Amino acid sequence: MTGRVFKIETFAGADGPGIRCAVFFQGCHLRCVCCHNPESWASGGGEVMDSREVLRRALRYRAYYSPGGGVTFTGGEPLMQPEFLAESAHLCAENGLHTALDTAGAPLSRQVKEALRYIDLVLLDIKRTTEDEYRSHCGGSLSDTLRFLKFANDAGANIWVRHVVIPGLTDGEENILRLKALCAPYSNVKRIELLPFRNLCAAKYKNLGIPFALSDVPECGENDLARLLRLVDNE
Repeated sequence: MTGRVFKIETFAGADGPGIRCAVFFQGCHLRCVCCHNPESWASGGGEVMDSREVLRRALRYRAYYSPGGGVTFTGGEPLMQPEFLAESAHLCAENGLHTALDTAGAPLSRQVKEALRYIDLVLLDIKRTTEDEYRSHCGGSLSDTLRFLKFANDAGANIWVRHVVIPGLTDGEENILRLKALCAPYSNVKRIELLPFRNLCAAKYKNLGIPFALSDVPECGENDLARLLRLVDNE
């Protein structure tokens, strides 16, 4: 099975627990204003790669994954290549590697459900907490993400929910409490991660000739993030 990958990062420390190999899938149906990887949007870009090559590269750094590390399939949106995701995750799981999936939760299909059988941890990005904001800031639907959340929870998946804190957009206490309420019905949501907005991606947009809507937005400060994390109360 082959698919499209736009990069593989080793020694990744922000893509799940421990030290990880992050496999970035090409293609995404969303256009989030805070996207850090606009080069991943086009489904026809990236490098064509065999699932066994994904495994080979992941195994190369196996000694560095312990304790708790492994492979994270991210993007782009990995669910846009469900068969490639399923086979790559299956091979990694067969070889004893911890597998994580970083996703916005759409599109949900039979093939995606098959892929989840080989995923140890779902990193679910809930990008906005209202339908109107999701449509205007991401070009997608919050209901799709919540449908995936319900399916993954009912399937017994371990889930970490992730949310980017953007000054002036998602840094309000009401927004974080709304995020917490969206997660509350699901027993398999083990933690909520709040990720600080960073504008390091601005250079990518400039090089690609794409306007970056958040170019004038300041980065999220540590004190503001700590204040909001107290509302989440993961302990």
